[in-house]
This record gives sequence, C-alpha cells and structure tokens, in this order.
Amino acid sequence: MLNKYARAFFTRVLTPFAAFLIRRGVSPDAVTFIGTAGVVAGALVFFPRGEFFWGTIVITLFVFSDLVDGNMARQLGRSSRWGAFLDSTLDRVADSAVFGGLALWYAGSGDNDILCAVSIFCLASGQVVSYTKARGEAIGLPVAVNGLVERAERLVISLVAAGLAGLHKFGVPGIDVLLPIALWIVAVGSLVTLIQRVVTVRKEAAEADAAPQAPAQGSEATS
Repeated sequence: MLNKYARAFFTRVLTPFAAFLIRRGVSPDAVTFIGTAGVVAGALVFFPRGEFFWGTIVITLFVFSDLVDGNMARQLGRSSRWGAFLDSTLDRVADSAVFGGLALWYAGSGDNDILCAVSIFCLASGQVVSYTKARGEAIGLPVAVNGLVERAERLVISLVAAGLAGLHKFGVPGIDVLLPIALWIVAVGSLVTLIQRVVTVRKEAAEADAAPQAPAQGSEATS
C-alpha cells in the first residue's frame, strides 16, 4: 500500500533534486551505490551500539536514493533492465543491513536472544518475500498480489520505531518498547505476506498448467 501511494508522492517531491543531480553529471547507478552504502553504514555503525535515533536519521537520508535513481533514469530516458536489476539487488543489501544491525544489538549489549531471533527472522523473511514474487514472475506468472507487509511497510515500521526508541537516550521514558513491538509486527506481517504470495503462486501455477496448450503454428498431424 505504501509502495502505491507514498512512492508517487515522494517521486514528485524529489523530482527537482533528481534533475539537479543530472545537471551535475551524476549517474543513476552512482546514486544507487551511494544510497546503499549510506544505509549500510548507518545501520551497521549506529544500530549495534544502540544509537537508534542517529542511525535512523542517517538511514533515512540515504534510503530515498531508491526513488531518486529511478526518477533520474526516467528523466534521462535510460530506464533499463540493468538498472532495475541493480536497484533490486542493492535493496536486498540495504534491508539486510538494517535488520542485521538490530540483530547485532540484541545479540550484544541489547542482551535479548528472542528479539535477536525476531530481527533475524525479519531479515530472512523479507528476502524470501521478495524472492517469491521475483521467482514467480521468472516462470511466467503474474503474481497478482502484493501482500500485507511489503518492503516499504517493513522499512517504515522498523525505522520509525527505531528512531523513536532512540529518544530513550535523550530522557524519554518507556519509549524504547516501541522497537520490540515493531519487530514483532514486521515479523508477523512478513509471514502473512509470504503465505499470501505462496498461495497466489500456487493458484496461478495450477491455472497455467491446466490451461490447454496452443498447438505450434504450421504443425500438422501425421499418421
């Protein structure tokens, strides 16, 4: 849902910035690489130390590169399969860094094995949710379902909760409980989304397999 509405809004907002980068000679691929590097650095430098507020600020500044690079490619008329592949691949890297950083916190100073496991589940399930759609489409199925929690929802829920939880270090009491709640929401939502996509692919695959195959043109029956 957020992919549908928020992406359109922020694309319009970021269009002037994308045009500015084009005028400066920056390529869409460079923005993709820089954005991913910034997200990874913010997640793996700040989150394992419990600096959730500043980590979220850094990640948020770079995460919008996911919209800027595509916007630049469209303005340049250079949308390509390579760009789509690179963007999708590095999105998986960025997502892994976010939940990996949270897992490192809970495995270390956060001292909570259950939340460490939940963070790892969020990381793994997010990858599998993306894979199910990509794999389904690769075998010729439409995979006509998005699901309850897509990438945008996973990031927004997790980062908003992490940023607010980070205010605990500034003296806001009790607010750190938001992050564990958010992780459980993302974990359950990702599991539901995975089930939705698997069920959809199974249904579409069964319909495709049951459909009569059109005979090859020009072929004739022989005795």
